[in-house]
Amino acid sequence: MSPRPYRLGQRQVAIDETRARVIAAARELLVSADPGRFSIDAVAQRADVSRATVYYQFHSKLGLLEALFDSVAAAGGMAGLPGAFGRPDPLVALDDFIAVFGRFWGSDRLLHRRLHGLAAVDPDLGAALQARQEWRRNGATALISRLTDERKAPPAEVAPDVIDVLFTLTSFETFDSLAGPGKTPEAVVPLLQHLARAALGLRS
Repeated sequence: MSPRPYRLGQRQVAIDETRARVIAAARELLVSADPGRFSIDAVAQRADVSRATVYYQFHSKLGLLEALFDSVAAAGGMAGLPGAFGRPDPLVALDDFIAVFGRFWGSDRLLHRRLHGLAAVDPDLGAALQARQEWRRNGATALISRLTDERKAPPAEVAPDVIDVLFTLTSFETFDSLAGPGKTPEAVVPLLQHLARAALGLRS
């Protein structure tokens, strides 16, 4: 039997391990005391790899940030979103949608806080985060459309405003403000769900 498949398997393991180490280094830099020094060179140094290795794996700073976002999303339970949208009852889907984002924002608050702060001064990071926020707005739009069609709440004429409210309620900034110094997602999510239903004109 040729050893080639085995060697290829070993090489892929090494590539995956390097990729994970670089992503971990990127996160460590962003939550460090000086996140402003975040760069490909700084990440490569912290991960103990060459600058070329980082570019080979991720192609650009934006590619590295996208990979970091995907890693954070996986760790923060964003895989639960399809299940939320699959709920037959749109109100249950709404509650689940809010809960998924509550758990996500609460899973790594310091990192999320640093990312949103740096996005204001880093165009690459700002663009990457903005694209992710639009995914959340699209999800809010789909849910409110279902509620308008199936529950007639909210009425179609105010649905755009309610979408804006739901988008705001499921933002990191809203979660972080309501959570304060010590509240858990389990404490914050019911309040967000209550506020969302109030925006719909429904009682909790």
